[in-house]
Amino acid sequence: MAMTPMPGRDDAADTIDPRTAAFESSVEATLLVDPYRDQIIDANPAACTLLGYDRTLLRQTRASTLHAGQLPALTVFTQAVLHKGAYWTTALTPRHAAGQNLRLEYAGCILPHDGRTLVLLTLTDLEARRRRNVDAAAEDHMRGGISTWQRVERVFQDIERENQLILRAAGEGIYGVNAEGKTTFVNPAAERMLGWTAEELVGKEIHPIVHHTHHDGRHYHNHDCPIYAAFRDGAVHQVDGEVFWRKDGSPAWVEYTSTPIRDRGVVVGAVVVFRDVSQRREADEKLHAALAEVDRLRERLELENAYLQEEIRIETNPRGIIGQSEAIQKTLRQVKLVAPTTAAVMITGASGTGKELIARAIHEASGRSDRPLIRVNCAAIPRELFESEFFGHVRGAFTGATRDRIGRFELADGGTLFLDEVGEIPLELQGKLLRVLQEGNFERVGQERTRAVDVRVIAATNRDLKQEVQRGRFREDLYFRLNVFPIETVPLRERREDIPLLAQHFLTRESKALKSNLRLSEGDARRLTRYDWPGNVRELQNVIERAAILSQNGRLRIDLPDPSGTQAPSGAARPKADVRPAVMTSSEMRDHERANILAALEACAGKVFGPGGAAEMLDIKPTTLASRIKALGIAPRPRAGLNG
Repeated sequence: MAMTPMPGRDDAADTIDPRTAAFESSVEATLLVDPYRDQIIDANPAACTLLGYDRTLLRQTRASTLHAGQLPALTVFTQAVLHKGAYWTTALTPRHAAGQNLRLEYAGCILPHDGRTLVLLTLTDLEARRRRNVDAAAEDHMRGGISTWQRVERVFQDIERENQLILRAAGEGIYGVNAEGKTTFVNPAAERMLGWTAEELVGKEIHPIVHHTHHDGRHYHNHDCPIYAAFRDGAVHQVDGEVFWRKDGSPAWVEYTSTPIRDRGVVVGAVVVFRDVSQRREADEKLHAALAEVDRLRERLELENAYLQEEIRIETNPRGIIGQSEAIQKTLRQVKLVAPTTAAVMITGASGTGKELIARAIHEASGRSDRPLIRVNCAAIPRELFESEFFGHVRGAFTGATRDRIGRFELADGGTLFLDEVGEIPLELQGKLLRVLQEGNFERVGQERTRAVDVRVIAATNRDLKQEVQRGRFREDLYFRLNVFPIETVPLRERREDIPLLAQHFLTRESKALKSNLRLSEGDARRLTRYDWPGNVRELQNVIERAAILSQNGRLRIDLPDPSGTQAPSGAARPKADVRPAVMTSSEMRDHERANILAALEACAGKVFGPGGAAEMLDIKPTTLASRIKALGIAPRPRAGLNG
């Protein structure tokens, strides 16, 4: 391997410039090292003598080989020299050619040469220096020279130089403590992280200053401090998840290592190396919070989906309000007025009058329509489960609570909660319900954490809650809280003009389900309109559904109870009216027949023959119908004609 000579040396001319002469003749052992190639470029005679190696051999030796097993310390020292321009250490112990380790002091400085950055190392034998100091002290004592305090000062100066090495060796915060817990040194990085200067800390017990309290405010006794434990048990302590307190009183999350310092086998203190991990911990906490929020939203979405699936199964009413009566128009005007507000609504009326439809109409017309309408049937909840159903519970809150469960109020957060049959809520729970409505917060069963919700409440009942209040079965303050905007539903018998529309709506839906073409005849509509419908719209829906199932050849078979309470027979023949019909003239009968045939043709889109034709609907032969159409002068419908 070609060796690079000492900078400034000209072998060809056999001349040596002053720098080379100083290198060669220096009494201090000196090495020239290329730190990037881990190569000893040159060594002066004093270095060869000190290390016991031939100069040529040293030029062929790597710096790391000379310091076997000390690569971390060598790297720290080299990087410090390159970073600061000059540095020194006593931490390196090169191996002598004879095999023993030498105690040396290294002083390094940068030496630029031919575009490269080299390091010039000066090696001082500490043992030789100690002997010289002892000899000098003896000589001074004999001469009555330097006093004892001057010798002590020299020792402390050496200690201070060693401390400076540690103080500036790395970017992590570093400080030392003696066996009494008092600070011996603090590096600049620790000063920056903690806000305390070295002058404010050195000589003082550091635990009460920066490590006195846990992050949760609990006192941190120094007997429990892992830093102090290092010089008590002589073991290295590595800790994560604690805080050091800055001068401004703010906590700094740190991870640190406390390493004991030994002098002749005796632990005399510890060195603490720490780093501020506040940003990393903050990022971790944000990540954990985000994951927790994702889990919460996932749980809520799963519960919403489960709830909505349940609603799909139990949903029996159409989504729209059907009707043209004045009662329905009044209800629609009330819905339009109250929907944009957040006012509580109380819907009253008999069972089956469509109270839930009105609640859905209010919700869908409100600003909360993008959130769910959560329905609670208060009449179907066991008394002991009301609180859990409304507010949720945590695992273990009661027997059978095997996991956390979200309540209906929390599920409806941002949306609407429909309390059907609100009069069934137990009196002891009405106070808690009132609190949620007034304050907007609640606690799950078995948990003290308060949760805030934004819920609009729509209540419905078929009871007279005013009488319930008078009888002491319903809280008056809750009644007034729920009854801000009352809406009363009208029984079906009081809006008979809506019955044919509702019946046809239900029939159309059933026809799609059964894949048939069912239509309501004029006679069917008259029969339905004459009935009083004690079960209201729900009863009408059930009757139409049953008629569709029993239909044959596209003809409905509607069964209605007679006024006396007996069931009408279900045959192909229609039941005759018990009352005697009014007598009509021949002209009136002709007009009535003409109107009836026109209605049938209109309902069948002009089709006369075949399934779903007017003849089938009127229950007469197609040829008979064709003859009557011709006799009554009824013109065939365009595109349909008499042939359907």
